[in-house]
Amino acid sequence: MLKVCLIGLGKTGREIAKMIFNQRSMKIIAVMCSPGSLRKHMDLGEVIGIQEIGIKIEGTNKLEETLVLCRPDVVVDFSTPEATLKNSRIISQMGINMIIGTTGFSEAELDKIKNLAYRNHTGIVYAPNITLGVNVLMILTKLASILLNNYDFQISEIHHKEKKDIPSGTALKIANEIKDGLVYLGKDISKENIPINSVRAGGVVGKHEVLIVGENDRITISHESFSRKVFASGAIHAINFIQDKIGFYEMSDVLSLSKVTKDLYALESNAKGNNFESLIATDIQ
Repeated sequence: MLKVCLIGLGKTGREIAKMIFNQRSMKIIAVMCSPGSLRKHMDLGEVIGIQEIGIKIEGTNKLEETLVLCRPDVVVDFSTPEATLKNSRIISQMGINMIIGTTGFSEAELDKIKNLAYRNHTGIVYAPNITLGVNVLMILTKLASILLNNYDFQISEIHHKEKKDIPSGTALKIANEIKDGLVYLGKDISKENIPINSVRAGGVVGKHEVLIVGENDRITISHESFSRKVFASGAIHAINFIQDKIGFYEMSDVLSLSKVTKDLYALESNAKGNNFESLIATDIQ
């Protein structure tokens, strides 16, 4: 049975805790919050709305001590960028694999996390886009950027008013997927800027929309999360995936979608000099 330590008990963290609690193949052995949180020393069951289960929440100022005592197989961190950077150094140095769902990192900070995985021979899944649906959106968007490279792309995203990072990590990832598709075609994107419109309002869980506009038509690809349960489900997939891995991974690896992207590139290559529509029809058959 996989032993899991959970860091962060926001709305998403609590949903993850509930879902892990109902899994037969894994169990929570430790839960941690920020040192100043009012949830510190509370029973996890009380926080997630079930009976007391005997797991007391501890502050991350005792992270190393807790990890030595409990020795989890995987740590799941949905906290803050500052806290995650500090936590990841300790966790990786102790040889423990982890899932990072925290968003808001700079490119330099993300590089530091990547280097931890390879330097310490541990496995890290970086998952700001942890749902299957939004990863499918990314594949569809990349396909569009390959096939419709003369169209204009624009991204819109809306999240609850408490989300601090603007734009969202997922929106930035979508923009990179579009650019990757354009670069593959040899297009100069040095001056290319994919516009991102961000809204923070109410209790919206999350919605991402890609607008693709040509001279005579328009395509819209969108994904909306109705419940944070979809994030928890993604976390379960990531935990199962990373348990025996070494290296840095994303959700496309967890969900086996990386091969789909390679197939898209192969399909486009085969289409050069041929009738693309007939190739697609053949591939579907």
